[in-house]
Amino acid sequence: MTFLRQVAAIIRKDLTAELRTIEISSAIIFFALIVLIIFNFAFELQVGSQEIQTLGPGVLWVAFAFSSIIGLGRSLAVEKDKGSLDGLLLTPVDRGAIYLGKVASNFIFTSVMEAITLVAFIILFNPPSLSLLLIPYIILGTLGLSAVGTLLAAVASGTLIREVMLPILLFPISIPLFMAVIALTRHAFQPASLLDISGSLSLLIAFDVIFLIVAFLLFEYVVEE
Repeated sequence: MTFLRQVAAIIRKDLTAELRTIEISSAIIFFALIVLIIFNFAFELQVGSQEIQTLGPGVLWVAFAFSSIIGLGRSLAVEKDKGSLDGLLLTPVDRGAIYLGKVASNFIFTSVMEAITLVAFIILFNPPSLSLLLIPYIILGTLGLSAVGTLLAAVASGTLIREVMLPILLFPISIPLFMAVIALTRHAFQPASLLDISGSLSLLIAFDVIFLIVAFLLFEYVVEE
């Protein structure tokens, strides 16, 4: 089996398992919607107000970040508990293929949550202006979050306090990602020149590339522990 077929097999396995229960997707979508509702009451934001242009990017990414933690944590914890991860490691499958398959699965689950959350955000807050550039910004941010989150979920799954350990590990490392993607999201809410966002865009792309490569190389050693 070629490397790409191995990756596709991992993705197919994860999607098939998720479609049978909808456990991860339903949990992260529900949590994201709850976060939006809480922020709606906490800030008392007026629908269509200018405040939404300022606070909206932060609200949106808080919902994305905290909800994705649930999906990232469960993606490997369930397999660890059932022993299926050990069985997978015993098969002649490249560890890098397992990592990329898991990243892709987490990316898909998180993207579904983000799409539904974004629609709910628009309905709840009705921002005065919103550029379609938000979509590629979210994709880049989600890719970076899935790349580093999958590796750290593997680390956390081997601990007794994995539900607490994952956010403790993930959020500090992801600070550059969140700084960049929130700045870019703000650009989608309040359009500015490309020169103003070039630094944030470069930082986000660099983060994605670096952590995809580093996590790809380290994943084998993490899961073998």
